Amino acid sequence: MKLLRRKIDRHLTEWKNRSDHMPLIIKGARQVGKTASVMEFARANYRNVVAINFVLEQKYKAVFDDGYDVDSVIRNISLINPDFMFESGNTLVFFDEMQDCPQCATCLKAFCIDGRYDVICSGSLMGINYREIESNSVGYKEDYTMHSMDFEEFLWAKGYNDGFVEGLYAKMCAVTPLSQLEMDTLEGLFREYMTIGGMPAVVNRFVTTGNFSGTLAIQRQLLLDYEEDITKYAQGLDKGKIKSIYNHISVFLGQDNKKFQISKIAHGARNREYVGTVEWLRDAGIVNVCYCLAQVSLPLKGNYDPKSYKLYYKDTGLLIASLDEESQDDMRVNKNYGTYKGAIYENVVADMLVKQGYGLFFYRNEKSTLEIDFFIRDTSSLVPIEVKATDNATRSLVKLTSGDGKYPDIKYGIKLCNRNIGFNGHFYTFPYFLTFLMRRFMRRNLENV
Repeated sequence: MKLLRRKIDRHLTEWKNRSDHMPLIIKGARQVGKTASVMEFARANYRNVVAINFVLEQKYKAVFDDGYDVDSVIRNISLINPDFMFESGNTLVFFDEMQDCPQCATCLKAFCIDGRYDVICSGSLMGINYREIESNSVGYKEDYTMHSMDFEEFLWAKGYNDGFVEGLYAKMCAVTPLSQLEMDTLEGLFREYMTIGGMPAVVNRFVTTGNFSGTLAIQRQLLLDYEEDITKYAQGLDKGKIKSIYNHISVFLGQDNKKFQISKIAHGARNREYVGTVEWLRDAGIVNVCYCLAQVSLPLKGNYDPKSYKLYYKDTGLLIASLDEESQDDMRVNKNYGTYKGAIYENVVADMLVKQGYGLFFYRNEKSTLEIDFFIRDTSSLVPIEVKATDNATRSLVKLTSGDGKYPDIKYGIKLCNRNIGFNGHFYTFPYFLTFLMRRFMRRNLENV
């Protein structure tokens, strides 16, 4: 197995180097690489690693029976496994799969105050009321959300270094077109990324073998694992309804407006019967939710209809795997998408934005004469993003960025498509594959806007 470089690696190092670091909780969907990243970091930075997996080693749930103070917990861990060594200042206690033992979060305050041992917790948190965990350890923990691999991490896995990425960013900022060789190479790499997605096991298989053999089987198994997780962890909710929503995501993405409608997933289905189901899938890290803005203006949060939304897969490779058997082959050679071509590009852009910390918002008026796929913002303005699967006209983006005073919060826009870098005075044009640099681009001083 190839050791994959991940962005969490740097975060973990910075966390350890802070003298006042608190216990760390790493959240994320299953199989995004949480355990592998923590264990690699632990082996490189600590003389002693106490790794406990509450799914595989159920007996360790009893270590909190005598209380949550550090000495009691350590004593009970040592009773179960006397080979574990606890050395002050050089020991990491790693509580893995904490969703199967959420009470372990209660001991974080004690470990933080005690200070002898570093603590990292990891888990998908499926079916757990995270607010309860927060109340048990508020002020004594740090949270980190981990995603599947983004396109930059995929480039690292393929052997490209930081200098290559910085070169792309420099051209993006200078609005300098990429060479034809750069365009062709990156388009090919991006199609590979969309096809296999960012799940580490799939990426590892791909870069190790140098081909797509076996990747679809891994993706299909991950889809089945998610369904099993729904059955196991969706406590207090109708598991059948959650599965129904999960299994209908690709159906709605294949429609023109891509809007998810509860009323169309089953005869007589009503929104009130599905309360909490979409939120569960979102919190479990299975889907990204994109809400419809009530009006095209700031602020983004609080200016949307919670009942009007689109659902995207967290990982575009899993979207491809959920379609017919030939979808992966079609993606590799860029053909036969049909109605799914727009859905696939929207899905991957949504995923890339979320991995940079953006919330997802779109707009579509009642007459469908104005529609924008995503909105983000810089320090002072609302920025519409239109994703074009083809090189068709961008009427909505032109209308919003015309400067006629109807949309005062908008100063410029962004078009993502299969075209080179450019700026026409109203909106930027970027190839899809540069979306992973969007937040860095937005943070720069847009002097020419």
